[in-house]
Amino acid sequence: MADRTAEVLDATLRCLLRYGARRTTMDDIASETGVSRSAVYQYVRNKDDAVRQVAARLHDGALRHARAAAGGDAPLPDRVFAILSAKLELTAGPFAESPHAAELLDEQARLCGDICRRFTDDLRALLTGVLTAANRPNAEDTAAILLAAACGLLGAGRADLLRRTSDALLAGLHPKDLEGTSI
Repeated sequence: MADRTAEVLDATLRCLLRYGARRTTMDDIASETGVSRSAVYQYVRNKDDAVRQVAARLHDGALRHARAAAGGDAPLPDRVFAILSAKLELTAGPFAESPHAAELLDEQARLCGDICRRFTDDLRALLTGVLTAANRPNAEDTAAILLAAACGLLGAGRADLLRRTSDALLAGLHPKDLEGTSI
């Protein structure tokens, strides 16, 4: 028997975006996957498990991109922006159109809040590491400020300002890091 976990999780995501976590049923997931409800239980324990696996998969993918950016040799402002963009990655695509995205992406969400908080903590650690490696003073505080600004912009629907904001914060906190960039 082929492992169809990815198909079940893809179907779960489509249902969540369409109906939200409360209204999505195992029957919806099965129908969207094209299998019986009992077949879905071979891959997930229950609906909550399916929702958590979807959230974890989304956050893990964005974190992989952030880690790749952190480990690169690009200039500091580019690496910082790429790490912060991992937050943006989660809200783009199908989530931009769904009123139910917060159920998977909000740190206060009942089912997935811990996954979201862990993701944010991981981003903060990546930023701190990159800033520390660049010999930036107060790397932990700077990372927290950058993340708070990114979250605020995303919450206000102004993701378009993320690059300018991260560059401006870096310039204000340590101008030599932005030599050669335009704000």
